[in-house]
Amino acid sequence: MFLLLFEDECYVNFLPLTYTKPVYELKCGAYTLCDRLWRALPEAKVALACRSYLAKVISKLRPQAYVNRPDELSEEILLVNGRALPLQSGLAELAVKGTVWVKDNELVACLLSGEEVRELWELIEQGRSNELLTKLKEEREVREATGLRLIDHLWELVELNPQLLGLDLSRNPGRIDGVVEDLAVIKGDRSRLTVEEGAEVEALSLIDLREGPVFIGKGSRIEAGSRVVGPVYIGRNVVVQGAFIRKGCHIGDGCRLGGGGEVEETVLHGYTNKYHFGFLGHSYIGEWVNLAAGTTNSDLKNTYGTVKVKEGGRPVDTGLLKLGCFIADHVKTSIGTYIYTGVKVGVGSHIHGFITQDVPSFTIWALSLGKRPVELRLQSAVETARRMCSRRGVVFGEEEAKVLEEVFKATEREREEVGVVKGEFKP
Repeated sequence: MFLLLFEDECYVNFLPLTYTKPVYELKCGAYTLCDRLWRALPEAKVALACRSYLAKVISKLRPQAYVNRPDELSEEILLVNGRALPLQSGLAELAVKGTVWVKDNELVACLLSGEEVRELWELIEQGRSNELLTKLKEEREVREATGLRLIDHLWELVELNPQLLGLDLSRNPGRIDGVVEDLAVIKGDRSRLTVEEGAEVEALSLIDLREGPVFIGKGSRIEAGSRVVGPVYIGRNVVVQGAFIRKGCHIGDGCRLGGGGEVEETVLHGYTNKYHFGFLGHSYIGEWVNLAAGTTNSDLKNTYGTVKVKEGGRPVDTGLLKLGCFIADHVKTSIGTYIYTGVKVGVGSHIHGFITQDVPSFTIWALSLGKRPVELRLQSAVETARRMCSRRGVVFGEEEAKVLEEVFKATEREREEVGVVKGEFKP
């Protein structure tokens, strides 16, 4: 059987993060949505449908997956919405012939043949799920899916992350294959601690397991003076240098945290730096982001009211008392940057000062310093990305550069609407 994940029209609710990745590559708990769905049907081969400009990058990221390759799909194919989050059941229960599964009239899943997938491929690849659902209903029984939910908004990933981390990391007993030095302080049940081979917990660091498990991936290093409070997932080759990682954090591969900085209930995708002091809370951060010294976000309003986030150009009340910011891939902050609640920062932008409103992609933003926002040249953004990747021994190839080019073109109107001008930024 094949598991075929697709995006629907709601991927726009997850912008700017989904400019550079499909919605199913977003993270919540210990896994991406894609990996979580695959774990729910582990015997299946994985196929992925995505926007065409992302296909080469996703093929590079997941070489074992069939990315936008419908002609190679055979056998039975379980088509599943990439926003699906299985909570109380697997996906095998949805592999029922003659049935289309929905959640509140949104397409969740349907078992198809290879021929049917090829006939419907244009709708699947382009994420036109409303039209797709209409066609699937013609010859199938419609049933309501239970035991799962569809993630509708970006902030749900922040809200659900701590709970899912606790569940994900509790499924397997802890195991210490790396080094935990004698003078490291471990509070709580050691069976909740996983330290993979090649990872190290140095003396005079503290791991607190009383509220949840802690996972430390291969090659990662928790240096003296650091404090980690579970549940926390720390990926591979992460350096924690005197930082305070509070409960509910997912720290992606290759991240750097230090300088007495504090992170709470936040998702960081891979290769992001928060190597200096400052607070980051209840936020969602993309890949290859550099948060300079003193960068801090607010996750609580002075009024203790609920936080609003703009979605599709209009403010939406999230219903959440605590919610920070959303920062897309390749963003850079300057020293002493302060980001208000509910703010989104677009792909590749450079931000300075107080950030009180959403920042479009590819923008140098210093409005609070009296500067008019200026467009960041595409060539500059690509070169900066190449330099940052090379410092970590990662090749930023033509596939990645092409994605930035496509996003640059797609976000031109966003910049125009807020008065971003072309020219040279002068500090």
